[in-house]
Amino acid sequence: MAKALVLSDSHGLTKRLDDIVNRHEVDFLIHCGDSELAHDSPHVNDFVIVKGNCDWDDAFEEEKIVEFEGLRIFVTHGHLYGVKSSLLKLQYRAKEVGADVVLFGHSHVAYCMQHDEQLFVNPGSIRRPRNWTTASYCILSWDSRKQVHVTFYDVDGNVANEFPFQTTFYL
Repeated sequence: MAKALVLSDSHGLTKRLDDIVNRHEVDFLIHCGDSELAHDSPHVNDFVIVKGNCDWDDAFEEEKIVEFEGLRIFVTHGHLYGVKSSLLKLQYRAKEVGADVVLFGHSHVAYCMQHDEQLFVNPGSIRRPRNWTTASYCILSWDSRKQVHVTFYDVDGNVANEFPFQTTFYL
């Protein structure tokens, strides 16, 4: 079973970021932007990371594609696709790049939903959550049949059961 820790919108927090990373054993780490850190910061060295609207370091790319254990994962911050008002532009881009899973941030709102054969996940924000009181991140795990399980956590590492999302998806 493959595992990825996904977070977004840390906005300069480093201790909380490090605590979350050190808490879990995963195959890789993904940051969906607005770290507000330099690309060579030791706090994000091990992350697949994209540039958010609050990131000033031009070394970050706007989008990334990660292929791992049978999944094609598209990572973006979301501000370039207007995710605060609609996911339509992001859905079109995800289809263009052939993504199985789409990871994004920007809205600070935790979200997890399957659209057609693609899974869209926003881990929320580990600093300033919106629509929920819980600052959050998530872990994606999947098997070779593309059965994907998403678990949301609060910043203390507790499973965040208050999010009314389906948690297992078949892509």
